[in-house]
Amino acid sequence: MQVEKNTQQLYNNQADDWARKEPILLSDYSARPFILDLCEPLNGLKVLDIGCGEGYVSREIMKRGASEIYATDISEKMIEQANAQKASLGLTNIVYEAKDVREIETKTEQYDLVIAMFLFNYLSVKDTEETFGKIYEMLKPGGHLVLSVPHPCLAFLKQDKYPFYFTTSGGYFSGRDQLFPGQIWRRDGIPVHVQCVHKTFEDYFNALAKAGFTTLPQIKELRINEEHIALDEKFFKPLFDLPLHVGLKIQKQ
Repeated sequence: MQVEKNTQQLYNNQADDWARKEPILLSDYSARPFILDLCEPLNGLKVLDIGCGEGYVSREIMKRGASEIYATDISEKMIEQANAQKASLGLTNIVYEAKDVREIETKTEQYDLVIAMFLFNYLSVKDTEETFGKIYEMLKPGGHLVLSVPHPCLAFLKQDKYPFYFTTSGGYFSGRDQLFPGQIWRRDGIPVHVQCVHKTFEDYFNALAKAGFTTLPQIKELRINEEHIALDEKFFKPLFDLPLHVGLKIQKQ
């Protein structure tokens, strides 16, 4: 399953469509604000952002008071976008690097917070287990991992495409570790391609335990609310009352 190679090419080809300075993608409304709130308090924290894309979340984290951020993404073009915005905004305490998450070394760096926005839906079960293990090593005692992934049920609940969909193969259990291609729409009507290597809740929780996490995670099932619909009924209402994403926060003891 050439997921990493496909992912790199996928995002290199559409990096311009992800670049933004304000919310425009569906998940900029339905996921990222709530995940950023899960990261609080951020003041003075040393942060690792893996799967950072074009840096939208890193920039928001810095605005909220983080002291320094090291951010990586598999797509060189997304990192180019991130560095361009970093330069335009004069952000000196963010370092962006194009790197496969599997190549991140765990030697000496220790972080207060590791954040992964829609990274693990691109990784197999095996790579998820290994990446959680690396994160556990890189977190300071008392530090947190915060992540978001598509809700494991979503791909099987929604049959129409707009404004978000996955093409499934197999069922909820038989489709485990299978790559589901999909698209999400921007509010201006431009679709961007995404991927999801389907995993169940059991897969994620088993991987966290295998990595060494022993505390009970905080879980948020993220969805469209009435405020979203009031902002843009046509765009958001088709997804009302569906479990879109999962936000998770867990502490290293």
